[in-house]
Amino acid sequence: MRGGIFLPVATTLLLAGIAGCDRSGQADDRNTEAPTVRLVAYRGCDALLDELRRATLDKVGPYGLNGVISDGMEALAKAPSAGKVPGAPAPAPEHSTTNSHEPGADEPDLVKTDGRRIVAFAGGRLRVVDPASRKVTHSLELPGGTRYDNGELLLSGDRVLVLTRQARAVPFDGPAPGGPAPGRPLPGRPLPESTQTTRLTLVDLSGEPKVAGTMTAGADYLDARQTGSTVRVVVRSQPRIYFPGGDGEKKATAANREAVSKAPLDAWLPSFEAEGGTTYRTPCDQVSRPSSDAGSSMLTVLTFDLAKGLGDPRPVAVAADGSTVYGDGKSLYVTGSPPELFAWPRKKAVEPRTDIYKFDTRGNGRPSYVASGSVKGFLLNQYSMSEHEGNLRLAATTSRIEPGSRASQSSVYVLAQHGARLDQIGRLDGLGKGERIHSVRFIGATGYVVTFRQTDPLYVVDLEDPRRPRTTGELKINGYSAYLHPTADGKLLGVGQDADSSGRTSGLQVSLFDVSAQPRRLSAYKLPGATSQAEFDPHAFLYWPKTGLTVVPVTPRDGGRPEALALKITGTSVTRLGTVRNPGKDFGDGVSRSLVIGDTLWTFSGAGAHAVDASTLKGGDWLAYG
Repeated sequence: MRGGIFLPVATTLLLAGIAGCDRSGQADDRNTEAPTVRLVAYRGCDALLDELRRATLDKVGPYGLNGVISDGMEALAKAPSAGKVPGAPAPAPEHSTTNSHEPGADEPDLVKTDGRRIVAFAGGRLRVVDPASRKVTHSLELPGGTRYDNGELLLSGDRVLVLTRQARAVPFDGPAPGGPAPGRPLPGRPLPESTQTTRLTLVDLSGEPKVAGTMTAGADYLDARQTGSTVRVVVRSQPRIYFPGGDGEKKATAANREAVSKAPLDAWLPSFEAEGGTTYRTPCDQVSRPSSDAGSSMLTVLTFDLAKGLGDPRPVAVAADGSTVYGDGKSLYVTGSPPELFAWPRKKAVEPRTDIYKFDTRGNGRPSYVASGSVKGFLLNQYSMSEHEGNLRLAATTSRIEPGSRASQSSVYVLAQHGARLDQIGRLDGLGKGERIHSVRFIGATGYVVTFRQTDPLYVVDLEDPRRPRTTGELKINGYSAYLHPTADGKLLGVGQDADSSGRTSGLQVSLFDVSAQPRRLSAYKLPGATSQAEFDPHAFLYWPKTGLTVVPVTPRDGGRPEALALKITGTSVTRLGTVRNPGKDFGDGVSRSLVIGDTLWTFSGAGAHAVDASTLKGGDWLAYG
């Protein structure tokens, strides 16, 4: 049975291109204006299939979809939901949550807590920990038959959603009379399954944990956001077409193009199979494409209400590729760069750009695609974006993709939604010439941008007037901050690497900045030779405003197992409290996450959870997962 498939479109939606850009504090330069992006919907499924075939044919060579590779960027994920336990007699203890970008959009992570219980995922099993008794009270092996070590969690009341990705071998159908060799499908027929699949498992925690529903998506999991009990899951997929090839490049290309011309719509639209065999696909009237670059891949946004279970995912899709997800509870943005920017070999310079697709996620129904835009350059991660008072701010490095070129600079853009367009209304250029962005943080009407090559310029950008962004301060120090976090008293904390004057990194550096006027560094803690997962994964970072306790996993100089480094942040200093090491022998037994519940600091690894006094780091209890 199929649900929600092949619905006709009554009218075609045409979105106009990006309008002219306002300049702010910079000399006029027509070459730096953002490229035009529109999004086009389809008149029906026949038109959709024709367009997808055409877009794919443009990219087919003797080896299939050759010459194009993904940019390999994954969106940074995740932060928790502090759902309430129905009927609880008293408020939950004070507790931290996984570090997140926006308070209105919880993100998936390896560990979640509501203060009364901790839910952790490791080695294909879900563990429930009672922080009061410091015991693992439940352990549940998830269905699927694979140890999903890369699963993530979202928690809402008594429901936890586990999101996992799985790479699988593609099973080939048997031959048809006159068809290809045994073990290969007919040319033009869709492959039975994507090589990347996403599995969603909903678990009920109201009593003994039990699986409340499952769904398998024939697409690769990208990221998710949660507001209340509503979850939006973003997946991406490539065409599932068998390319027969042949002897000689011309014959192989011709055979592959013929396969594309015969492929059905199911080869592009991924399936979403719920428990019981019900299969859903994206309705044709919910698929759009950028007019400037028709894509052969697909971005799909799924919607679930965890309180109701995993039913119709109400998919909405864009025929484009994407790598970064940002959401604030009201809007969801998916950004990506056109695949041809990563084609290889490349004979000429390519101007990089980032395309932006905005969805309205207010309410708990199917999201609405509302606008698109584009800026020049590449985004570092989701922290390179922030919506404020209806405008989207972005920071991008705008260097050309050119072999041997080290020329670069970075820009801050402000985009406003005008109807179905994201128009550039403000821009600030010239940040970090010859360097690239290493971290970004937007806080209210101020942006902080760190670029690096040899020294770390920390730029303070005033965005009070979104049409005229301007720099109000700059601090140059050795090294760089890879992650920036606001402190309780309005200062800025940076986690990154120290470096010498030539730009050679030398070890972990945690810096405290006063950014109330001209930025200055008040204090720094340095750990030579060490690195931290928090430098590239903000979910590994813990800051507890009540006491200034800050915890990051660190891998020591000798390359041993990561341990938790605890620091004390005051208004003027960064000092070391000590370290917490979880038991174990393997690298995967090292600390990767931490939480505070009441007066207890919890640290987590793949082997178990460790509880110590949050102020003294003493009195440890080790809870092995087994």
